[in-house]
Amino acid sequence: MRRDIENLDDVKLLVDEFYGKVRKNELLQPIFDGVIQDRWPEHLDKMYRFWQTILLEEHTYNGAPFPPHALLPVDIEHFNTWLTLFYETLDEYFDGRNAEKAKGQGQRMAQIFYHKIDYLRNNPDSLFHENYR
Repeated sequence: MRRDIENLDDVKLLVDEFYGKVRKNELLQPIFDGVIQDRWPEHLDKMYRFWQTILLEEHTYNGAPFPPHALLPVDIEHFNTWLTLFYETLDEYFDGRNAEKAKGQGQRMAQIFYHKIDYLRNNPDSLFHENYR
């Protein structure tokens, strides 16, 4: 039976299962493995803290999520695939207010990241672009 995301163990389940799917996906796997390489434990720990902060309001994450993504070779298909896998994972394991909150946050992040990356790609001389080189 599915239940809501209520504690850090639930967050870890979400993150671990989601990134397990990402690492098997032929579109996303090369992007993630190319950047993360052998630092998956560190990345997963950062994602635990990020989602713990967002969903449980336990402030354990400090950082800026966008900069590591700014210059990745990704397009709308990558974001749609990411979001599909994220929703699938949530629907497989969870149901409730925090699960819906995670979907909303994932949707917003995908939209914002896509538009920022698109802007940077189409405006290489922008002052903003200098921040991500």
